[in-house]
Amino acid sequence: MKKRLLTIIGARPQIIKAAALSRSLRNDSYSEGVRFSDLLEECIVHTGQHYDDNMSADFIRELGVPDPDANLHVGSATHGEQTAKMTQRIEEVLLSAHYDGVVLYGDTNSTVAGALAAGKLHIPVFHVEAGLRSFNMSMPEELNRIVCDHLSSILFAPTQTAVDNLRHEGLCDSPAKFADGKQRQVVLSGDVMYDNSMYFSQISAQHSTMMHDLQLMPKQFVLATIHRDNNTDDPERLNAIFSALLNIAQQEKVVLPLHPRTRKMLPVNLKPELLNEMNNCKQLMIVPPCGFFDIIELERHSSLVMTDSGGVQKEAFFFETPTVILRPETEWVEIVQAGAGIIADADEERILNAYRQLRGKEIHFPPLFGNGHAAQHILKCIIDYLNK
Repeated sequence: MKKRLLTIIGARPQIIKAAALSRSLRNDSYSEGVRFSDLLEECIVHTGQHYDDNMSADFIRELGVPDPDANLHVGSATHGEQTAKMTQRIEEVLLSAHYDGVVLYGDTNSTVAGALAAGKLHIPVFHVEAGLRSFNMSMPEELNRIVCDHLSSILFAPTQTAVDNLRHEGLCDSPAKFADGKQRQVVLSGDVMYDNSMYFSQISAQHSTMMHDLQLMPKQFVLATIHRDNNTDDPERLNAIFSALLNIAQQEKVVLPLHPRTRKMLPVNLKPELLNEMNNCKQLMIVPPCGFFDIIELERHSSLVMTDSGGVQKEAFFFETPTVILRPETEWVEIVQAGAGIIADADEERILNAYRQLRGKEIHFPPLFGNGHAAQHILKCIIDYLNK
């Protein structure tokens, strides 16, 4: 009898990660003569955490993820209200039918809500991208990932650093037992985002016209993405970042796919003179949020990426593009340790110095994120766990 998994998604990165497991479940084999689809059935719930069509539905269609079986339509709210609504509605889904496990991704409110709902109902939680730590407890994402890790039956760590973080927290040899009597497992799985990037990079050039539409030349532009609320909602930080971007735009084109939150806060928090300069700078190319194929093409062909996104940091690394990190820390410390990224925070001088250090520098990109088959490994581990 097939085991039923509930996959919970709610934000762009989760949709992308879910694509790898969904694709592998439909197409790959567990063993000779036995397909994953013979053993597992996947149901998908979208919490509605991101409800802008450009940020969710378009991505689902592009990436080939099956249409969600349900959309909880939670929408934006305070962290407490949003998480509470999600937990309640996910619990209702879990009570409406039998599920053998819940698959969660990353570190959003959808992630922690899914872990709380499933954990209370004694349903095994499988956390993909476990063990990441920024060690910044003021980040909501840090709280979410820690709580989810401690509630999970299997922790799928994408890198050795993530495994080490879990070991330091006592999760690798934890005496804790779940309702089924099984102990927690920590698995070095590799990164499903690497799976996806390798898979979609082969077809992105056929689907994306972004380079042509913007008249961009390979390695002659910078890609920038800004979306975190500590950057968008803090006038000092936002002004420092955009002042640096405008400075860089005097030297080469800067492409900025504008997140809805950033677009909303620019006229509120940016100095009028800076906003005016931004609107009149032809070298600073502001575009709507990009689909996955478009962002891959931009990451592949840019000279450098400047971002506060963890996912974009990794994707840039996969395509051997250096990164200036617009945060005070990163959970992907391997990128910085390899010399492929520099943490510049929201400090204009540090951002410009990092840009100058990385631009044109010869950088080594070691294979840190697995072999491109993380999804198959994760599914095998889930099947083995559920059939014990």
